[in-house]
Amino acid sequence: MGLFDRLRGDDGPRVAFVGIDGVPWSLIEDNPETFPNLTAMAEDGAGGPMQSIVPPESSACWPALTTGTNPGKTGVYGFQDREVGSYDTYVPMGNDVQSTRLWNRVIEADRDATVMNVPVTFPPDREPTRMVSGFLSPSVEKAAVPASFAAELESMGYRIDVNAKLGHDADKTEFIQDAFETLEARYTAFERYVEEGDWDLFFGVFMTTDRVNHFLFEDYERDGEYHDEFLEFYAAVDEYLGALREKLPADTTMVVASDHGFTTLDYEVHLNKWLQEAGWLSFESEDPEDLSDIDSETTAYSFIPGRFYLNLDGREPRGSVPESEYESVRADLKAEIESLTGPDGRPVVDRVVPKEEAFAGDHDDIAPDLIAIPNDGFDLKSGFTAHENVFDKGPRNGMHTFEEATLIVDDPSVSIPAETDLLDIAPTILDLMDLDPAVSEFDGESRC
Repeated sequence: MGLFDRLRGDDGPRVAFVGIDGVPWSLIEDNPETFPNLTAMAEDGAGGPMQSIVPPESSACWPALTTGTNPGKTGVYGFQDREVGSYDTYVPMGNDVQSTRLWNRVIEADRDATVMNVPVTFPPDREPTRMVSGFLSPSVEKAAVPASFAAELESMGYRIDVNAKLGHDADKTEFIQDAFETLEARYTAFERYVEEGDWDLFFGVFMTTDRVNHFLFEDYERDGEYHDEFLEFYAAVDEYLGALREKLPADTTMVVASDHGFTTLDYEVHLNKWLQEAGWLSFESEDPEDLSDIDSETTAYSFIPGRFYLNLDGREPRGSVPESEYESVRADLKAEIESLTGPDGRPVVDRVVPKEEAFAGDHDDIAPDLIAIPNDGFDLKSGFTAHENVFDKGPRNGMHTFEEATLIVDDPSVSIPAETDLLDIAPTILDLMDLDPAVSEFDGESRC
């Protein structure tokens, strides 16, 4: 028994979870020389692809991953959600997540947790021993508790996120440098608090991986200008993960996972522009900025990524679709979405999922009526500002995918069958910690 085990009272096995946002399993599987540590970890334990959730967007994925419940229970469907009974929208934050987080379950069992850089957790929860929120946090000072922890992070040069605006430049050199620096700062902080040892659950996320994928994934898949820099960045990610694994106490299982997969982006698809051209959506003004410009002739509108809402009478303020016609209108819209083709003749969507097949819970009243899962290459956008074309391409060349999220567990007793998905992670971690996963409270299941 080590010093830290004595300080903790030797309460049972521990888990260190490290998120690698947006890293597809195929990237690791196809490049073992870039990922020797993750490859070894998968061979020693278990590793493979898993499914994300619908929709595979980080703001929805991380609440689902950290609670083991679907968006109908978390109440978070994406970067932008709609207020009940209105066209007003808001950006979901940590307080909007309605399901119990994994670390709160650990704390309820009289165990300790350190939580670092998890997206959609601002403002920080004061129950963990220490916590710094991730994506959408305004500053380290405001994102970290207790105050002494915030001061320590700031003295270390800790960063909440990479400067994604640099990725919009044609020359990606400065963006890549910033990504390396952000990654190193994150590792430095993770290393320090992993070595503190005063936790039963360490839960930290590298989100810079998602940023790099958005701006460089095409370079990787199609041997572009920054192909080598992309793999050099991931060699550093793997090195840091291997170093963290080496520093973990003997009673700790390491879990590495991503929240969705990634592929090359060929076309951004502006769905509200398409709906407008197809006669489903109309505005009161010529230059719409948001939902408030929708008029009473509108039948449907869309939110990113691929979420479709009928303008339902009695639910939307200027609803035009009678409830008696809901199913028939939804079926017509579903058929039109499925028939949409891109400039290259390929179908834009792989499938369209009705809400009742994807969501269930007390907070499904703001769930989209349909969710489109795109084929690779088509990134579904849904802004309300006027776009000249349905199809175009911006500065990003990588997009999220539903398939091929990554799950690696440093424990050979774990299995990762084909049906494994994001909702299985929380109950699996509790099982690894010898805590009752209370299966009835989760939408996923333990893979132990």
